[in-house]
Amino acid sequence: PPNTKTRGSASAEAKRGRAHGGRGLLTLSIPPPAPRPLRFPAPLAAMLRPSPLLPVPGASAAAAPPGRAASMRMFHGDVFLGEADVFPIKPGPEGALPFPSNEIRISHLSPASERCPPLAILQTIAPFSVRCKLQAKPLPPHPSLHRLYLTCFNEYKSAVVVVGDEELHLVAMPSKVEKVPCFWCCSVRVGLYAASVGMLNLRCLAIVFDLDETLIVANTMRSFESRIEMLSRRMDIEDDPVRVAGMSAEIKRYIEDRELLKEFIDTDTVTDNGRIVGTQKEEVQPMPGVQERLVRPVIRLPERNAILTRINPEIRDTSVFVKLRPAWEDLRSYLTAKGRKRFEVYVCTMAERDYALEIWRLLDPEANLISLNNLSDRVVCVKAGSKKSLQHVFRDGGCHPKMAMVIDDRLQVWDEKDQHRVHVVPAYAPYYAPQAEVFLLLLTCSLLNIIAVLE
Repeated sequence: PPNTKTRGSASAEAKRGRAHGGRGLLTLSIPPPAPRPLRFPAPLAAMLRPSPLLPVPGASAAAAPPGRAASMRMFHGDVFLGEADVFPIKPGPEGALPFPSNEIRISHLSPASERCPPLAILQTIAPFSVRCKLQAKPLPPHPSLHRLYLTCFNEYKSAVVVVGDEELHLVAMPSKVEKVPCFWCCSVRVGLYAASVGMLNLRCLAIVFDLDETLIVANTMRSFESRIEMLSRRMDIEDDPVRVAGMSAEIKRYIEDRELLKEFIDTDTVTDNGRIVGTQKEEVQPMPGVQERLVRPVIRLPERNAILTRINPEIRDTSVFVKLRPAWEDLRSYLTAKGRKRFEVYVCTMAERDYALEIWRLLDPEANLISLNNLSDRVVCVKAGSKKSLQHVFRDGGCHPKMAMVIDDRLQVWDEKDQHRVHVVPAYAPYYAPQAEVFLLLLTCSLLNIIAVLE
């Protein structure tokens, strides 16, 4: 059972963070240390957990639900296990049994769950998914069925029947009838249960990042000129000298970076504080199934927290000036610290795909957060004007939306049912308020130090 006091404290800290406006990239994105389950001595644990084949007071696992029972033969592969009565949950046509050919053929056992009972996981990722209930014939059960039942019950496994793109998980349940194995049958999408168990065993969740104005700000020559022109028009009609001074400073920053980008486009070099910096040819590792070799000219300016790159190396007008959010390095270090993966990382953006892949390569140059084998599926691009959706992000079944959190600077771009999972961060505005990011970086470092002490 979880340590409720620890969980409550973490919740209180989260509320206090929201009360202060949720400033900064990391103010709420770092999860509290996972509560440690209480561990009982073996004799006490045995007393707390019901015996699988003894009557359990008040248990209803083997109670016959609505509908007429059907007798079916059970197999594990080609090995005959015995016969079972199958009770549909719903009466009538809605209670049609899910097993083809009126037999139950188990293909494999699920991975063992180290933390949660299988039924708890299934009810989380697929609520109301119980399709039917199984009970072995009241005659002495076949030894193979008895062993399967005990294995599933004691090792937190389920027996899996694959039907098309659906998995039917047979979950061993305590039985009201002595020495008679009983199972509940739950249906989920193929692969989803195994992925969920793997993440729970590792104490790992999914985190989905937006790119533009959340982790980076990128500009082309056209966007630089557009922003400078817009600010100049606003200055012409502004009477407040403080605001005029602020816009003037913002324009100056834009012009400075625009000149660096123009020099990069024209000469493949930039002059930074009197120092000429040339390009480095960076080879983009091809994704599986892609044979084309791509080499991009890149200039990295760590002091400016900036990178210049060219999306299409053959077209100079695709050059981009990218400013990385200062707190990103600390967050990336946290996500990969101590050799333990804390999160499965995904990207969901409204940018074009080639641009999104290059920006993520700059953010994760060593592919520690998303491997090259997973990159094509993990970087999800949404058409402009469409809503972002966790269901679309996890379309391959690698995670369930209930096991994910989102980091984005905008809430309304997400599907309404996913908005409560979005942690909204202030939009990254390095040209408008660069001092704010310095403060947020200091705050981030303090938070990470506190988390390290707690861990």
